[in-house]
Amino acid sequence: MKMTRIAAALPLVSLCLVPMVSAAPPVLIAVGTMSPDYEDFATQTAGPLENGIPGNRLGGLGSGLAYLGDDFFIGLPDRGPNAKPYAACLDDTSSYINRFHTLHISLAPSDPGSALPFTLTPMLVGTTLLSSRQGLVYGTGCGGVGSGVPALNAVDHTYYFTGRSDNFDAAQPSTNPRNARFDTEGVRVSNDRRHVYISDEYGPFVYEFDRLTGERTRAFTLPAKFAINNLSTQGNTEISGNTSGRVANKGMEGLAITPDGRTLVGAMQSPLLQDGGTATGQNIRLVKIDIRTGAVREYAYHLDTVKTTVSEILAVNDHEFLLDERDSKGRADDSTAVIKKLYKIDLDGAAEVSGISGNANLAAVAVPKELFLDVVSALNSNGIASYDIPAKLEGIAFGQDVSIGGETRHTLYVSNDNDYTSVVSNSHHASGTAENPNQWFVFAFDDSDLPGFVPQRFRRFEDDDDHGDHDDHDGHHDR
Repeated sequence: MKMTRIAAALPLVSLCLVPMVSAAPPVLIAVGTMSPDYEDFATQTAGPLENGIPGNRLGGLGSGLAYLGDDFFIGLPDRGPNAKPYAACLDDTSSYINRFHTLHISLAPSDPGSALPFTLTPMLVGTTLLSSRQGLVYGTGCGGVGSGVPALNAVDHTYYFTGRSDNFDAAQPSTNPRNARFDTEGVRVSNDRRHVYISDEYGPFVYEFDRLTGERTRAFTLPAKFAINNLSTQGNTEISGNTSGRVANKGMEGLAITPDGRTLVGAMQSPLLQDGGTATGQNIRLVKIDIRTGAVREYAYHLDTVKTTVSEILAVNDHEFLLDERDSKGRADDSTAVIKKLYKIDLDGAAEVSGISGNANLAAVAVPKELFLDVVSALNSNGIASYDIPAKLEGIAFGQDVSIGGETRHTLYVSNDNDYTSVVSNSHHASGTAENPNQWFVFAFDDSDLPGFVPQRFRRFEDDDDHGDHDDHDGHHDR
């Protein structure tokens, strides 16, 4: 078991290039925070990392967010704290062991006179480390920094994934499933809650893990066009050394699962190098994966500008999705947020683009998109200034229904990646700084706001101690 202090068995729940504008936007009903100075429950990793930061710093919780039923969610941090300079040859990455957190996030009616109708209270109830039963490739270090093998490997007799940028086999493409380097960005839960699916930027990878033990159980095979072949410990070197494949640190940022639990859809953060990259590209690829067979289809999504990226994708039903498109401006960047928008798309009838390459060619067949929520505008209208909006709003998930004025409303959670940094420079405040917590924004909407919305259909996890295999069909397996 690689999980510590997890909650008891969870309660079940029943469960175009020119964007159009939807009829009515969702409304903000709650805002909640969790201190970025806390430590998580993986106390066995609490020792200092190479950069001196505790190895269980509770940060980056909103890189990915997945609903787990009732008041429970999965919060996914990314590759670890690398905002502190210490080793340029490693892009300041460390041997932070990848993990996900189980969160209890309650919504309760606020006291009369409160600014928002609900009060959000998050609580950490579990931390699960991510590992492989089979051997992984670790780096030897550079610039005076030693081996990338986590010390915990020898204690637990397993192989942990980490955020260190040198944990790869240079003789293999970046999608080699034996690479230990892992930059976790998107997370979703299987309908029986037995597994979590996680997407990454280094490969890009899409892996399946046992939710209780954190062991990898499957690696989905992505098309070769997404990989790079000249790997480096430094992102800029990877970008300059390749003409095709994902852009460094802008791999598969988002992940959705359809309500029936049969299909994953991954979203690349930025265009592939052969599609223009971040310099001239304006069309990202969406990858639709049949979980049973591993079969893959590709679609194109057109960005508002070459400077925006996609951070998340969320299934509305089996063919419609919300995409989180954003700039990198806001609180942590000491600038003002401008573009943080959720667009709705429909893949029914969309062009399959696996045989198409190039920015212009993809633009001609990109799926139409419709504005669902302008997050900046919604937060501004509730008194939150653009310079206090987090720069990295990266997680979105539907949550539990609530009652407002006697009517049932659905909820949408939006979370931030605070980069494990508790205080950031912010010249718009008299102090010159601003707090930078883990943060969640909750919006309420009804069926008329999002026609066709279908909640994910969770079913009973019959035995939480049963970790037996299922029929995995295609793909790499760790068991």
